[in-house]
Amino acid sequence: MTERELEILRQIRQMTHEMLALADEGSLETDDASRAILYGILRDAAYRLRKLVDDERARVGGMGAVASGGDFQNS
Repeated sequence: MTERELEILRQIRQMTHEMLALADEGSLETDDASRAILYGILRDAAYRLRKLVDDERARVGGMGAVASGGDFQNS
């Protein structure tokens, strides 16, 4: 895996943190069912993306462990 690909995966994983924060904030602010569904879809997509990135990291190996902040640490 190239360094650029690794960086893209790092960025995607970081984006999932932002997606989850937006979903949480939106869920707290809304009283509308259709918007609550939208925030639920956003949350679900973030978890799915995170899993795909983590699975890819495990499949390829050598990308290092995921730190608590969600960033990859090179081995």
